[in-house]
Amino acid sequence: MQADPEFYGPLQYGPVWMWAGVALLVLVAAWYAFVLAATRRPREAHSIQRPAQLTNLAALKAAYLQRIDDVERDAAAGTRSARGSHQEISLLLRKFVRDATGVDAPRMTQADLARHPLPAAAAAVGALYPAAFGPDPVPSVASSAAAARRAVQAWN
Repeated sequence: MQADPEFYGPLQYGPVWMWAGVALLVLVAAWYAFVLAATRRPREAHSIQRPAQLTNLAALKAAYLQRIDDVERDAAAGTRSARGSHQEISLLLRKFVRDATGVDAPRMTQADLARHPLPAAAAAVGALYPAAFGPDPVPSVASSAAAARRAVQAWN
């Protein structure tokens, strides 16, 4: 049987086109890798803790005890709400922990503090939670201030 003179077999593409397609796929993959790498935060940034400031612990305690007294005085004078005073005392206690240890306690929940090796801080902040976030009636600011003072004074 003779081949049909009008039939032509498929033409083969040149190898240049295959390599161009592979290069295009590599470029797209590299672009995605670049975008992902450029928009992600480095892992070290999440796990690095600020080093504790080299300060005199007694002076730090005195400064925070004074600030707690100031909040209690403002609440007694009526210039600050009771709920706001409780929240400020909780924040002051967290800032004290941050300044004493370097752990970023103001950004941590009470559960985060409990998981962290700071059980005294977690217990103190947990004791202040009902006054800061609980339903009305709000406990006295003096009791929250006294609990925060005990936590600061007992810190070593």
